[in-house]
Amino acid sequence: MAWYHTFFQGLPQSAWKAAQTEEQTQLDLELLVDTLEFGPDDRLLDIFCGYGRHALPLARMGARLTGVDISEEYITELQAEARGQKLSLEAIQADFLSILPDQLAPEASFDAAYCLGNSFSFFPRADMLAFLTRIALLLKPGGRFLAHSQMVAESVLPDYQTHNWQPIGEGTDRILFLMENDYDPLESRIDSHLTYVQNGLTQSRTAQHYVYTLAELRWLFAEAGLNTIDCYGTVDREPYAFGDENVWLLAERVFS
Repeated sequence: MAWYHTFFQGLPQSAWKAAQTEEQTQLDLELLVDTLEFGPDDRLLDIFCGYGRHALPLARMGARLTGVDISEEYITELQAEARGQKLSLEAIQADFLSILPDQLAPEASFDAAYCLGNSFSFFPRADMLAFLTRIALLLKPGGRFLAHSQMVAESVLPDYQTHNWQPIGEGTDRILFLMENDYDPLESRIDSHLTYVQNGLTQSRTAQHYVYTLAELRWLFAEAGLNTIDCYGTVDREPYAFGDENVWLLAERVFS
């Protein structure tokens, strides 16, 4: 069983949600609208949708959303929000790698897809290729895909940190987050030992993130049937430069 099957519950979920700002979410939404070239009533696939910080507003704009996430907590919350607001949004609790494609939609049904929030680093090479291939098969020819990561080699290795800690949130809800990292050079993988503390409650988790160069990712995209269009280093679509903290990769499904 992969680490992410048991990670996403409890304090890690609360900490992630508390760390997201309305400003960052709005900038993400503007980037999605500007790059994915979708219109009203188009079908969008949100991969690792979380609690729906992107899916909900996009559904309010008129798009038809399908969101997939492994977290039961987040999906239950998102389903309730979608029902309450009467939105065209289906939220599915599943492992994206193992769910049958026809449980999401018929083949080549989505006009665009995206994977934001630094979840684009969970998989070793074989699984990453399977992950990207599944996305490509679910997209219509020419359909676009936007992926975000903070874990590409050109970003994470120049300023690699073995230890980090930070408070998240404010007041009595504040969570203290501590991280210890071990880098395995033979696997190109960062093993992170994470501790969350809130009001006397402590929860620990272990996460794994695989580190790819941008050239490797471009090759994997191409093998999966996705042509890389652009690579941004900022949410304002400035070209990626070595050492930028974030990367956004924009690709489209190759016409067959």
